[in-house]
Amino acid sequence: MKKISRPLLAASSLFAILAIGLFSAFPPTAQSAEPADMKPNSTEPTSLQQQIVAAERQGLDALKAGNIDIFADHTADEAVFVDAHGPAGKAQVVKNVADFRLTDYSMDDVKFVSLSANSGLIVYKISEKGISHGKEFAAQAYISSIWAERSVQETGAR
Repeated sequence: MKKISRPLLAASSLFAILAIGLFSAFPPTAQSAEPADMKPNSTEPTSLQQQIVAAERQGLDALKAGNIDIFADHTADEAVFVDAHGPAGKAQVVKNVADFRLTDYSMDDVKFVSLSANSGLIVYKISEKGISHGKEFAAQAYISSIWAERSVQETGAR
């Protein structure tokens, strides 16, 4: 069984506590290693691209549902998140999102670059609304995340 995990690195130029790293399980598929956001001579998204974007949304949906346990369970242990305060590891990010809830978000202008047959980079603009430490917020940020498919043994997932 394989899982896709993210991020090995996630970055945002503005408000980054929201679009942070997680991983989500999906069945492995064959994938071209073309370094482009689409298959050659095609306007259709690749299967890997679709799976990575879906996994990214699952993480944001966990934050929207307030399910920090699922968020934490789906975050790679070695994940590194970057925001205006600098880099942070998984433990710090999970602590930071404990009093954080998204109420709405959108992912716009999603770009994908295949890095290998089982990894890719996504970049997008997020518009988000939510509550953080009791205060409502609205923000926009540019997010980048690297995702990699791994075996369950590598992730330690159940």
